[in-house]
Amino acid sequence: MSWLVTGGAGYIGAHVVRAFQAKGIETVVIDDLSSGRRAFLPDGTPFVQGTILDGPLLEDTFSRFPITGVVHLAGFKYAGVSVQRPLHTYQQNVTGTTTLLAAMAERGVERIVFSSSAAVYGTPDVDLVTEATEKHPESPYGESKLIGEWLLADQARATGLAHTSLRYFNVVGSGSDEIYDVSPHNLFPLVFDALLEGRTPRINGDDYPTPDGTCVRDYIHVADLADAHVVAAERLDAGAPLEPVYNLGSGDGVSVGEIMHAVAEVTGIAFQPEIGPRRTGDPARIVASGELAARDLDWRMRHTLEDMVRSAWEARRAAA
Repeated sequence: MSWLVTGGAGYIGAHVVRAFQAKGIETVVIDDLSSGRRAFLPDGTPFVQGTILDGPLLEDTFSRFPITGVVHLAGFKYAGVSVQRPLHTYQQNVTGTTTLLAAMAERGVERIVFSSSAAVYGTPDVDLVTEATEKHPESPYGESKLIGEWLLADQARATGLAHTSLRYFNVVGSGSDEIYDVSPHNLFPLVFDALLEGRTPRINGDDYPTPDGTCVRDYIHVADLADAHVVAAERLDAGAPLEPVYNLGSGDGVSVGEIMHAVAEVTGIAFQPEIGPRRTGDPARIVASGELAARDLDWRMRHTLEDMVRSAWEARRAAA
């Protein structure tokens, strides 16, 4: 029996595929390669190129492979860009999820682990975000992820769908030199690209009410994240109870300044980042509790900040 991983050729998706395979669980990947890369997948991984908006393709995939569950990562993931492209975002993330759920129902596939996001919270006014923290998404991307959670909950009430949604915070690092973060918007790729091109990295604001004046965020290693998906899938397969949503957070934040220091130490490239103005709407601190995930998904921070930076740098250099 296999699990279908939508968006499985992406940075996070490819790590999830490898985590499943490490546990002896077969996977099938569907990806339109708009941001994913076929080369990220292990050799021999069954692969379907296409979009989850294509209902007949999904139904054909379910008919050709013995799929018992889905890890749903496919979607448009750029929160800032989603403000300029709201209809595209909703089409990819909401219509895509609806189409996937319909194909699952048609083929009797009754388990799903959904890739949600910290963006559902917007700018929380608490020191530690829990699953009960009020949701105030501030972008079409964040709104689309919250709608995705609602879709799963509604389908569960209607059909008994077994599901859980994992809200990611800042995912970094690499579990393999063959996979690296290709996003043009994330901090690590932006910093590494600058260093590789001989430029000085730039950060936004150093006058926040934090210990060093830079934003504090919750960074988690992508390999830890991938392992949590496997545990969630195993528990759904076993019929074990799960919460509808889990935060995957560290409970303790890291500042952008601390990351810059770690990057300089790991790369051996001495630099002082250029300081730009604050970005509108950037909160000083967002840190999440991972207590529920620790209780149910064996979630814990297995990697240090240095591990995160070093693994990401080595993977990026391997691809250079």
